Amino acid sequence: MSPNPAATPRKPTGPTAFINARLIDPETNRDEPGGLYVVDGVIADLGAHLRRNAPDGASVVDCKGRVLCPGLVDAQVFTGEPGYEHRETLKTASHSAAAGGVTTMIVMPDTDPVIDQVSLVDFIQRRARDNAIVHVHTMAAVTKGLKGEEMTEVGLLKRAGAVAFSNGKTSVANTRVMKNALLYGRDFGALIVHHTEDPYLAGSGAMNSGEVATRLGLPGISKVAEIIMIERDVRLVEMTGGRYHAATISCPESLGIIRQARARGLHVTCGVSINHLTLNENDIGSYRTFLKVRPPLRKEDDRAAMVNAVANGEIDTIVSSHDPQDADVKRRPFAEAADGAVGLETLLAAALRLYHSGEVALPTLLRPLTVNPAKLFGLPGGRLQKGAPADVILVDLDEPWVVNKDLLRSRSKNSPFDEAKMQGRVLRTLVDGETVFEFAPGR
Repeated sequence: MSPNPAATPRKPTGPTAFINARLIDPETNRDEPGGLYVVDGVIADLGAHLRRNAPDGASVVDCKGRVLCPGLVDAQVFTGEPGYEHRETLKTASHSAAAGGVTTMIVMPDTDPVIDQVSLVDFIQRRARDNAIVHVHTMAAVTKGLKGEEMTEVGLLKRAGAVAFSNGKTSVANTRVMKNALLYGRDFGALIVHHTEDPYLAGSGAMNSGEVATRLGLPGISKVAEIIMIERDVRLVEMTGGRYHAATISCPESLGIIRQARARGLHVTCGVSINHLTLNENDIGSYRTFLKVRPPLRKEDDRAAMVNAVANGEIDTIVSSHDPQDADVKRRPFAEAADGAVGLETLLAAALRLYHSGEVALPTLLRPLTVNPAKLFGLPGGRLQKGAPADVILVDLDEPWVVNKDLLRSRSKNSPFDEAKMQGRVLRTLVDGETVFEFAPGR
């Protein structure tokens, strides 16, 4: 199979029964042997009674005791379309997603042109419908051109199909503009998703400030840049009554602010990147630019605190932060290299490290990867229930494999997990009941 196979449109097939599976539904904490019956793209039935017996006339798939769970909903995916198709297209990103068990991806507005007009939201929807093999939704820009100066038409963009509003990889430094964004978001029932990093404090920093940065001779970015921005935003949420999601937090101090905000009844949620759950600043080693991301990888204590927050249910979403970059901007001195790493194809496998280490129970781990983002963004997937879309993945939790960046389906190969040993692989991915990916041994 080639790294970038051609898009294949989903076609209706007959009823399919998946038997002898370990069913996991994070929403209901279901974790039991059973089966699942798919008819016309939706889950028609599921439970222990289907473990051995399939309905008459159904095609049968024997899961051999492997996990059958909802497909992942990745709430932060940067693509290159439009404008940077040499890095990634919606087609190639969707194939990466399917191979990683992601059945729904929400793409960010950081494109050229920026997704800040109704016509561009429509463009993404049409391109995804024609080329993508998984569900694609888009966030629209909260400010024109992502410049942080003038707001976009929130109401019109939401009506056109934008599921949330973001300033992409840059924070809105202007407090008045951020206040107005939250006010308009409240009035139109729109979620504001924000990259929390004070741009003036972050400056031209390249990695987490501290002993490692000093030893490597690199300019640091203090976590205070994140803490201050979240503190400001929470105060604005309290002032406006808006809905707010901190896109990717990276330290326990940020979580403490969010915890206090929730205690005051504010509509505040938060996410974390898979990179900040499984990697730390020491992994940068000898200037590995594939590990240069925003926010920067923090200390091991910060990583452990984020993992503990996932285990406690305090993290609402886990995202890949899939951000393809080409060799021209990555194979540079660390301080000059672009931020970003691909992650769609390795999201679940990397997350399973937390399960295999005994740090997070499997249903708890899957919750911020499936049903939580689905609910947050008002999407129908992320659950195993009768009548729900049959966006389902079959996973072998124990299958060992080694990440080879050259075999990744993304056009860009800047994976922080290159040559990393993984345990757990997606064997089959279904979108609306149709198989869009099936693992071929030897691939």
